[in-house]
Amino acid sequence: MRFMRVGPRGGEQPVLFADGRHFDLTGIATDIDGAFLAGGGFEQARDAWSAGELPEIDVTGMRVGAPIARPGTVACIGLNYARHAAESGVAPPAEPVVFLKASNTVVGPYDDIVIPKGATKTDWEAELAVIIGRPARYLASPAEADQVIAGYAVSNDLSEREFQMSDSGGQWVKGKSCEAFNPLGPWLVTADEVGDPQRLGVTSFVNDQPRQASTTQDMIFDVRHLVWYLSQYLVLEPGDVVNTGTPEGVALSGRFPFLREGDVVRVGIEGLGEQRQVCRAAA
Repeated sequence: MRFMRVGPRGGEQPVLFADGRHFDLTGIATDIDGAFLAGGGFEQARDAWSAGELPEIDVTGMRVGAPIARPGTVACIGLNYARHAAESGVAPPAEPVVFLKASNTVVGPYDDIVIPKGATKTDWEAELAVIIGRPARYLASPAEADQVIAGYAVSNDLSEREFQMSDSGGQWVKGKSCEAFNPLGPWLVTADEVGDPQRLGVTSFVNDQPRQASTTQDMIFDVRHLVWYLSQYLVLEPGDVVNTGTPEGVALSGRFPFLREGDVVRVGIEGLGEQRQVCRAAA
C-alpha cells in the first residue's frame, strides 16, 4: 500500500493511494506520523479500504507533502555505495558512517530546493529512505530489522559541500541541515509491497540530463544491517527516517556542475516514485 499527505505546509491530510485512486484517511487518522504507524494505522487503513469505507478524494492541483509528518530523527549514512566511495576518493568504510540532519529539512517531493546564502557547492543525493514503524533499540541481529521497518520512500539528501567539508569544524551537520534539504516522497510504500530493498534502481537527473543510475545492490551495508547498527547507538522511534546513502554520480565527483538557481532536479527509485524540484535562492 502507498500512503501520502496532501495540502499546504502544516495542514497536510493523510491519503491512501491504491489501485490508481486516492482515498481520504481523515476519518481514521489525523496524520501519517509515528502514532499512526505504531498504532496499527496500516492495518486499519487496509481494512477500511477493503470494506469500501474510505471516500475517494481528488488530489489534482494539491500540494504533496512529505509522506510522514515531521520525524523525530533523520539518521543518515555516508559513503554507503561502493562506487560513490570510489568517486569520492576514499576507501569503502569498515563500518557505517553515521550523521544526523535536522528534522525540519524534510519537505515535500515537489517543494523547491533552497540554495543557502553563501552556498557554492549545493549537491543532490538520490537515496532510499527507510521509515521506522516500531521502536528499535539494541536489535539482536540484522534479521530483526524487518520487524521495525514500516516502509520506504524516495529521499533527496541534499548537501552543501563547502559547508560540509571546508566549514565543517569536523562535523557534516552544517552542510546537511540547510532549509528544505530533504525532500521526501511522494509516497511511503509499505515494506511488503517493496519486497527486497536491495534490488531497486536509483536514478537522478539535473535539467533532464542523467546524473545517477545505479541500484541498491551497490550498498556496502544493506538496509537491515544499517537499522540493526543504528539501534546499537540510538533509539529509533516510529516515524523516524533513515537515509541509506547515495550512489555515484553526484557533483562532488567533479564530473558535473553543482546546483544553481533555476536548475530542475529529479530523483527516483524503482517502485517508489519520482520527485521533482526547482532550485531557488534563499530569501
